[in-house]
Amino acid sequence: MVKLIAENRRARYDYFLEETFEAGLVLTGTEVKSLRNGRANIAESYASVEGRDVMLINADIPPYAQANRFNHEPRRHRKLLMHRKQLDKLIGAVQREGRTLIPTKLYWNDKGLAKLELALAKGKKTHDKREAVAERDWQRDKARLLRDRG
Repeated sequence: MVKLIAENRRARYDYFLEETFEAGLVLTGTEVKSLRNGRANIAESYASVEGRDVMLINADIPPYAQANRFNHEPRRHRKLLMHRKQLDKLIGAVQREGRTLIPTKLYWNDKGLAKLELALAKGKKTHDKREAVAERDWQRDKARLLRDRG
């Protein structure tokens, strides 16, 4: 059973999500306490390749209120922990195929560790986004018609 901390709902609208991976995060104590309070935002964040590592950039974990001067930087770059084989696959996809690494969920796993679901994604063009909105509207109208008739 996983406990969701934060979700990037806009990712499905802005990108074609191809494959997902689970990654651990290198966190400080105050970051973990802030996450335990359920406070985080991964909406504008992305993952980037730096050398042979993948870093989470622009994820907002607000400062922990009781930590005073020992607090963390809210939007610092955080290293992602994955198996080397997975890292090499992601790095290759980003560098060769021009894919983007988008965080979709931040959650606690069964063991109580903070995990990040990372998706290998391809950006959508404007016409693709309009198509997705039209499809969603049609599904909503169809459900309404079926409910009213049945």
